[in-house]
Amino acid sequence: MSTEKHDPMKPLLEMQHESHEFPRNVGSGRLLGIGTDIIGCDRIAQMLEKHGELFLQKVFTPREIEYCSARKSAHQHYAGRWAAKEAVLKVLGTGWAKGIQWTDVEVINEASGAPTLFLANRAAEIAMEKGIRTVQISISHCKEYATAFAVGVT
Repeated sequence: MSTEKHDPMKPLLEMQHESHEFPRNVGSGRLLGIGTDIIGCDRIAQMLEKHGELFLQKVFTPREIEYCSARKSAHQHYAGRWAAKEAVLKVLGTGWAKGIQWTDVEVINEASGAPTLFLANRAAEIAMEKGIRTVQISISHCKEYATAFAVGVT
């Protein structure tokens, strides 16, 4: 245990701690893109109410529909996936252009609950052209908003 007295003016990196220092850039890929998005959950709820199955099938894959529809407050889960898809397209630098469809970006949860991303068709081709090997995502939502953050690395 460190006997050093805490000085609130001293930068955190200079302080002695009993913690693990994470190595920098050891075995990790190069960052090729980041993206983030936020959406009001009520917007997705309105789209679901107005367009129903047509909306679901245009935007979400069958596995996403199965997952979200089985959840309480399904519209919040759909909103999280919407935000994730938008964030991923910012990583790719394309937006909804260059032949990419909504269902080319799929978010599936691992057994642990962590979201995993699958790219298909044109979205996968663009990722490969840019040298992106993987896209990591994080999704969060509450009653009003859903947000997602994505990082593409080699």
